Amino acid sequence: MSVRIGIDLGGTKTEAIALDRDGRELARQRVPTPKGSYDGTVATIKALVEGLDARLGARGNVGIGIPGTISPLTGLVKNANSTWLIGKPLDRDLEAALGRPVRLANDADCFALSEASDGAGAGFATVFGVILGTGVGGGIVVHGRLLTGPNSIAGEWGHNPLPWPRDDERPGPACYCGRAGCIETFLSGPGLARDHGEGLTAEQVAASDSPSARAALERYEHRLARALAAVINVMDPHVIVLGGGLSKLERLYRNVPALWPQFVFSDHVDTVLRPPVHGDSSGVRGAAWLWPPQ
Repeated sequence: MSVRIGIDLGGTKTEAIALDRDGRELARQRVPTPKGSYDGTVATIKALVEGLDARLGARGNVGIGIPGTISPLTGLVKNANSTWLIGKPLDRDLEAALGRPVRLANDADCFALSEASDGAGAGFATVFGVILGTGVGGGIVVHGRLLTGPNSIAGEWGHNPLPWPRDDERPGPACYCGRAGCIETFLSGPGLARDHGEGLTAEQVAASDSPSARAALERYEHRLARALAAVINVMDPHVIVLGGGLSKLERLYRNVPALWPQFVFSDHVDTVLRPPVHGDSSGVRGAAWLWPPQ
């Protein structure tokens, strides 16, 4: 049996999926990410892959979406908000642990590829896929192909500064990248929780009807609208698909596009904002698709 295994290495959870050659799901498993432990991360991925191998009686090809990317210069992980991965030869260590080749890509790239293929972006010429989770990232698909560049950072909008900042948004929260005021510090789950400031998680803020939660969500929507408007001004995508835990907020799909005309340099805005068809774990499917069917 031809099996493709996808791994989505997130900040809080690590998910594995096995697909057959036609893209049908054969098995899925999700476990907590061993935060702060590089060796634990490698061991977790190894256990997931070998568990799927044993369950399916087949040795699958492995694609992995990571919260960062492999530097073309050094061959080591860079730009990872899971900072314990930075500077590590993750692809080589996983190949050694698993005894087979692996393919790694940015998690937002995997998400964008999944949704552009048969999800919310299917049929659109240009797709910007967004991760709004523990971190904030993006991926770009043009005519069904993932856009890549010489620095392996295409779509990396989370570490641009928040556009059109208000006085109370400057200089902005400190970011792990060493700068302040990055989009990620405002639009990630931890960023929303910090902005609310009452000790609730982002999920709890989203579920609350308190005045402070409503105000925090309104600030969040305005910031998301500005951040995405800057992307629209640069690449003019036909559709933007949101992923990650915060993509479950239904109000975003009404309120954010209504704010775009203030910031997009156009007399109209036809870009569509959509939730993911395959849920907040769509990226794990895209990771499996890093290997073509055999």
